[in-house]
Amino acid sequence: MTIAPLFVAAFSLAAGAQTAKAPLTASEAMGRIIGATGAALPADTVDTLKAGDPNTVVTGIATTFMDTYEVLERAVTDGKNLIITHEPTFYNHRDDTTILAGDAVQAQKLDYIRQHHLVVYRFHDTWHLRQPDGILEGVIEELGWKPYQSGVDPHLFTLPPTTVSQLAASLRSRTGSRSIRVVGDARMTVTQVGLMPGAAGLTRQVKMLERDDVQVLVAGESAEWEGVEYAQDAAAEGRHKALILLGHEISEEAGMRYCAEWLKGILPGIPIEYLRAGEPFQTTESLRSAKF
Repeated sequence: MTIAPLFVAAFSLAAGAQTAKAPLTASEAMGRIIGATGAALPADTVDTLKAGDPNTVVTGIATTFMDTYEVLERAVTDGKNLIITHEPTFYNHRDDTTILAGDAVQAQKLDYIRQHHLVVYRFHDTWHLRQPDGILEGVIEELGWKPYQSGVDPHLFTLPPTTVSQLAASLRSRTGSRSIRVVGDARMTVTQVGLMPGAAGLTRQVKMLERDDVQVLVAGESAEWEGVEYAQDAAAEGRHKALILLGHEISEEAGMRYCAEWLKGILPGIPIEYLRAGEPFQTTESLRSAKF
């Protein structure tokens, strides 16, 4: 399935003068949203229409980290037909549905979107390119770290002295994560923290960890043979380094909750809500405490 890219240039910001009662199509809404970020769409952007008719009149908007099947069902129940997702809908970065052509799970998801006249757009590149980064801003707000943020690099923080273990416990309390993972000495005292939500990749994660002014990196996810192994080796060599992994969803979802609030100022009069995709993983501890 080939998806035509969203050309923001086709939509003038003058549309902002449109009254709240005037019909607003999904494509027009996305044009105004991306325009409001002040960021230019990259040439090879993934911020495109993923499913549905872009000319559909918007009855309501749901933002989410990832539009899982359950999120789509909740959107329908809540009367929201424009789904703005940060991550892919169809299980790969490009949302190329030919990769799983004929797959029953993908087919049912596509059918559900069609049957309920939903429109799905991805809001990834330009939300990160916004100044400040929309995801990072929402996460910092959730963690309560704004007073500790560097004035030079928004990813750097100087916290009151704590241990890696205490920091991980605080992050768990703030985010509600069930499956935070820690690499390094849990008893190590730290104050200098780097924050990189999502999956920043080996180069960016290592560049952050190797800095003299970063003792612990808080990230979303990392391949176990990449950033995880680097953090293991740094700790084994006696370096003052640790890595805390929140999970990709947990590390970025606050940015899409913040997005819903931000959008209310961009599209007044349109019902807007944030729908949490939810942490995908269970642990043996969480399973023991669950009530079935």
